[in-house]
Amino acid sequence: MKKNKPKYKQIIDAAVEVIAENGYHSSQVSKIAKKAGVADGTIYLYFKNKEDILVSLFQEKMGMFIEKIEQETTSRQSADEKLLRLIEVHFDQLTADHHLAIVTQLELRQSNKDLRQKINAVLKRYLEVIDSIVGEGIDEGIFRKDLDKRLVRQMIFGTLDETVTNWVMKDQRYDLVKQAGEVQKLLVSGLSVR
Repeated sequence: MKKNKPKYKQIIDAAVEVIAENGYHSSQVSKIAKKAGVADGTIYLYFKNKEDILVSLFQEKMGMFIEKIEQETTSRQSADEKLLRLIEVHFDQLTADHHLAIVTQLELRQSNKDLRQKINAVLKRYLEVIDSIVGEGIDEGIFRKDLDKRLVRQMIFGTLDETVTNWVMKDQRYDLVKQAGEVQKLLVSGLSVR
């Protein structure tokens, strides 16, 4: 119910910026409230604490991120086309939101084990999209039948994740989206039937 209210979105958007600019541990709730244009106490009407803001931010932003990937990949014909579209959308969405890229690639990695488990629960849906594409590729005869799907999922997600992290660490000095085709070719060549 609270998620549909405008102040919830304001706080989430402000938290992305504040955490990206200051780091999670240096981002006080008061800074987030100020950036959102709300009173400090208003934050606690929507969130239990700063950790809840971070988890909610990830659920909200990654939920939209994953939804876009699901929509975009279903409109493609073959598994290799779907994989390319998944990579393009992944790179494009993080390129479009510099602050979100910093939060997802750097700040979330510094969190405690409990927080990482909550974040991993959100990522499960994204990993299922990858699994589906790999399964389709096997069924289509494009990808090898002997693939360990779990390992392939980790390889694909890990490759995308590390590529974006490197881009963030290099202060976005190059066009990440232009690398999508090359990343897809490298992945597909490892998965393909020879």
